[in-house]
Amino acid sequence: MAGTAKAQSKLDLKRMGTTYGPPAALLLLFFAVWQSATWLGRIEAYLLPSPVDVVRAGWEARSLLSGHVQQTLRETLLGFGLAVAAGVALAVLIDLSSLLRRAVYPLLVVSQTVPIMTLAPLLVIWLGYTIWPKIIVVGLMCFFPIVVTTADGLQAADPDQLALLQSMGASRWQMFRLVRAPGALPALFSGVRIAATYSVVGAIIGEWVGASRGLGVFMLRAANSFRTDWVFSAIAVTSLLSILLFLAVSAAERLALPWYYTSARAERWEELEAPPAKAASPKEGK
Repeated sequence: MAGTAKAQSKLDLKRMGTTYGPPAALLLLFFAVWQSATWLGRIEAYLLPSPVDVVRAGWEARSLLSGHVQQTLRETLLGFGLAVAAGVALAVLIDLSSLLRRAVYPLLVVSQTVPIMTLAPLLVIWLGYTIWPKIIVVGLMCFFPIVVTTADGLQAADPDQLALLQSMGASRWQMFRLVRAPGALPALFSGVRIAATYSVVGAIIGEWVGASRGLGVFMLRAANSFRTDWVFSAIAVTSLLSILLFLAVSAAERLALPWYYTSARAERWEELEAPPAKAASPKEGK
């Protein structure tokens, strides 16, 4: 058991290196080229600051940034939570009613052809310069991937398990609770992870249209003052918030679905332990 656990840990470390090593190396190369270009090309800082200048400017403006970050994070979390609740609820309703699925699903697809940027000014007109327009913009950007992936996950339930429960006299609610809902959780978390990467951007878009605080407001003020280094610092903070939210959703998925990752890991381990297939010799073929 100890040897198996040690081998498994080594395999996990190797897999992490294989997964995250190449993008990390490419990102370091990108920053190195960027830094060298600003030094050798003598590019003015207001046009393109170097990564070192961006980090220095962000550190110097940390006290000014903190209030804007808190406002953007509050809008993001509220809008993201609203999208998750509404998306899951609509996905369940779509799964329970085939008529509702045929009526609503095409409209969901059509809704993605409307740019969110065009709706943000209308929300400001209707709701004023409050936090609600930003929350709704975040919710609209995150809603579609959550409802679509969840609905598809519910539809992809194992028919054999459903038939077994039906033969045992299970009700529709019992089949949903025992088979459909657990089977759709991986798809649900996939949609939530996708939405997490959009959420902070949605808050920024809402702040660009009308707000007094937030990273979007900070970017606009920095750009108007030709503080390009502050703009890049705000962009870096925005990316960091999106990454942290994505990682938080991934961690919640692992806590909520330990059986899913355990079974997947066991299957990969069995594939690695299985001896390679022995090719048949010509004599054996005869």
